[in-house]
Amino acid sequence: MRDYKKIKAWQHADDLTVAIYEATKTFPKEECYGLTSQLRRAAYSVPANVVEGAARNSQKDYLHFLQIARASLAETHYFLHLSLRLGYFDQSHGAVLLQQAETVARVLAGLMRAVGQEVQSVA
Repeated sequence: MRDYKKIKAWQHADDLTVAIYEATKTFPKEECYGLTSQLRRAAYSVPANVVEGAARNSQKDYLHFLQIARASLAETHYFLHLSLRLGYFDQSHGAVLLQQAETVARVLAGLMRAVGQEVQSVA
């Protein structure tokens, strides 16, 4: 089993998740079961799927969970965008979170390329 704590994509996604939890503490109370919950769930799904994939025995399974993480990250990105449009963050704080999401996307894409190449070399 891979040590997920050493995986850069997990580290960045974990940092983003913590930042999102902190940022959403100030969201309106009426969003508690709406956007706050959706954004948090999408965010924590990214590192959680990296962890689940890392625990799998095959590279193909690992890649599958990395693809799910990428989809959750896309959802997170949209919810950040929506939160900005609704004025739940100021522009500078929203920009920092979006930049963190872009970093996760870039590192995750690199990991997916590496794992994908390993899958192709086995096939």
